[in-house]
Amino acid sequence: MKPQLLLTAAVTLALYGSVSLAKTITTAQVLPQTMDLLRHAISMQTVVGHGQVPAFAAYLKEKLVAGGFAADDVEIIPVGETAALVARYRGTGKGKPIYLSGHMDVVAANRKDWTRDPFTLVEENGYLYGRGVADMKTGVVVLVETLIRLKQEGFKPSHDLVLLLSGDEETSMASTSELAKRYHDAEFLLNADAGGGTLDPTTGKPSLYRIQAAEKAYADFNVSMTSPGGHSSAPKPSQNPIYRLSRALDKVAAYQFPVMSNEITVASMKALGTHTPGAIGAAMRAYAANPQDAQAAATLSADPAYVGQIRTTCVATLINGGHALNALPQAASANINCRIFPGTPLSSVQATLAKVIDDPSATLAVVPPPPLPASASPLRKDVMDAVGRAVHQRYPGVEIVPGMSAGATDSKHFRPAGVDSYGVGPAFTKPNDTFAHGLNERLPAGEVAAALDYWHTLLTDLAK
Repeated sequence: MKPQLLLTAAVTLALYGSVSLAKTITTAQVLPQTMDLLRHAISMQTVVGHGQVPAFAAYLKEKLVAGGFAADDVEIIPVGETAALVARYRGTGKGKPIYLSGHMDVVAANRKDWTRDPFTLVEENGYLYGRGVADMKTGVVVLVETLIRLKQEGFKPSHDLVLLLSGDEETSMASTSELAKRYHDAEFLLNADAGGGTLDPTTGKPSLYRIQAAEKAYADFNVSMTSPGGHSSAPKPSQNPIYRLSRALDKVAAYQFPVMSNEITVASMKALGTHTPGAIGAAMRAYAANPQDAQAAATLSADPAYVGQIRTTCVATLINGGHALNALPQAASANINCRIFPGTPLSSVQATLAKVIDDPSATLAVVPPPPLPASASPLRKDVMDAVGRAVHQRYPGVEIVPGMSAGATDSKHFRPAGVDSYGVGPAFTKPNDTFAHGLNERLPAGEVAAALDYWHTLLTDLAK
């Protein structure tokens, strides 16, 4: 374990003298119980359909109550086969609550495909392995342990700290939706499931830290073609729905939505460009200087990692057609999945797709439920500065920049509800090093202690 990861609460107090804690508990003291909790968390298969999320929520409630929370301040909300957990750390009431967000569920993992049992925490060669170590059992465990630690230290926040853990973020987000309906009056939300630091893949040194302040909207469209059908021995190519659908999808594949920008994408590209070599880095810097630079946009759009940062993207993901081996198809359809740039109306995307497909016989419909609108959260100075202080305790001078996620987290439900939301996960990793959602998911072992330091510092700073 690296010495710099063991920053104690005493050091935190020296840096933030206005925070009054009755006693100090060091990261080294809470690390063993954190690892025990994480070990148990990984063993619980909180995959959709397994019914284990309510059991995991009950386990976390037991730990929170044992750690000093009143039983009435920890609630488990059943939602179908899953559940959400809410824990309220009561403050003085001087300010609105601060929400802390995460999710208890994980994506599926097949034991036969993994090198190790995905539901057994394994430490090997400086990494922790197991389904959820990166996304996001570690984040959940560290938040829980940090709140217990603050309770035991006697910390009195000026804001209530409200832990909101969903149970199906990886699938339907029904529990997230329920949480957002109940909890939408807050100072802001801190999401442990987004943001984080980047390490140089060659040197391992920190490059920058990104706060997630925006997400793209998610939408699915169904495009379908029909015909009377007939016998396959008498083909009618011009009427065949499969052929017509194929031509429509070719048009969608060839189309690129206009380049877009906001203060978050410009700042993010500017910072990334200073740390990225070659043509991609040059294109980032050129985009930051002029988002309408055609050559920069073309270079970034050719890279799957960055095309979603500068445009709305739509891609075919599912296809269905025909009804018999020896019959002309009567119908063919496909799902087109879109990730919509913040501020772009759904109706605009639908109209553009219809124009691109350019076939009056095609039916293009939004797949329910209708998507939530996407908006960017304002770059609050108090949040940006506090995150910077927490990060700089570990890595002094690392640049703190805003970022936009092309995917989705629970924040996508809270921003439309009026809650400014910020992805502020503490982990520093190399690009594509965690294999989240993939095989052999892993996290550098030192990130657990670092996360305990980070969250303790951040919460005692923002809620003091």
